[in-house]
Amino acid sequence: MRVGLMAENPLESALLATGLVPVAIFEAYGPAYARAITTATRLGIFEALSGDPRSARAVAETCHTNQRATEKLLNLLATMKYVRYRGGTYALARNARRWLLADASGSIRDFILMKDLEWSWIDHLESFVQDGRPLDVHGTMSTEDWAAYQRGMRAQANLFGPLLARRVPVPAGASQMLDIGGSHGYFSVAICRRHPGLNATVLDLPPAVEQAAPLLAREGMGDRVVHRAGDALADDLGEAAFDLVLVVSLVHHFDDATNRLLARKAARALRPGGYFVIGDALRPAAPGRGGQQAALFDLYFALTSESGLWTFDEMRSWQVDAGLVPRKSISLVPGGGFALQVAERVGS
Repeated sequence: MRVGLMAENPLESALLATGLVPVAIFEAYGPAYARAITTATRLGIFEALSGDPRSARAVAETCHTNQRATEKLLNLLATMKYVRYRGGTYALARNARRWLLADASGSIRDFILMKDLEWSWIDHLESFVQDGRPLDVHGTMSTEDWAAYQRGMRAQANLFGPLLARRVPVPAGASQMLDIGGSHGYFSVAICRRHPGLNATVLDLPPAVEQAAPLLAREGMGDRVVHRAGDALADDLGEAAFDLVLVVSLVHHFDDATNRLLARKAARALRPGGYFVIGDALRPAAPGRGGQQAALFDLYFALTSESGLWTFDEMRSWQVDAGLVPRKSISLVPGGGFALQVAERVGS
């Protein structure tokens, strides 16, 4: 899936095909479209349209915004297909109603609101390209940033949690899992709900746990899924203590040596027959391949951490180095953009 200039009629398609259109002129306006979505979310524009169709004036009165400016925003959102316009009123499109309302079952509203924080990081892209020095986002976030980050990550998990729970392999008779860097704990919750005999410990940094604890409490799984504040790279994870060690969206923050250390600690913490599962986006096999989003995330995580994305072969090498036996990789989304690399601890 890619983001970019899209033709709206046959003439525009033909013009784009000629290669004579300066695409960059139009795609450079991308931030304005993104800002329209976050602005509408933050100001409650989508919420104001959660009921019957309403005029721009009615929406503005509800949101305490300027009527003329609100109408301009709604008109743009209509072309972006987030709202529908008919007879002087605006109504939510199905896509917006499903994902952007606060009370929607799979709401990503908090993830959209987190974009302001991410954009503050992306503002440093030019300096990163010049000097190669990444940001230390986890070491510099304020309490408010951590709160927004955890809410956003939890909202994003609505997309992957049920799918992850279906695809993560769990050894027969498993009773204990360790979720490293699992913050909000929703992945552990989803897996434990699917496997009634399983309990989970979610290990994450103290600032993450502080802000994620209320999010986990809402799941009502406190008797089976618990937080542990700490640092997986420094803390003792135990020996033969877990049947499953899960690491999702974490290895892209670490360099190769750190990921090898993490794999060795995970292997030591596993019981015989247990699985070490790495879940992450994958680095494209070559420039121009693997999809636009994979290349974007590779750059984004290089900017915001110590690394970027990794390949299956690199993940397997960490597991082999730790004495584990890699198993077949598991794709979670079409095209293999996000996948699981599984390895087993064999023997005593």
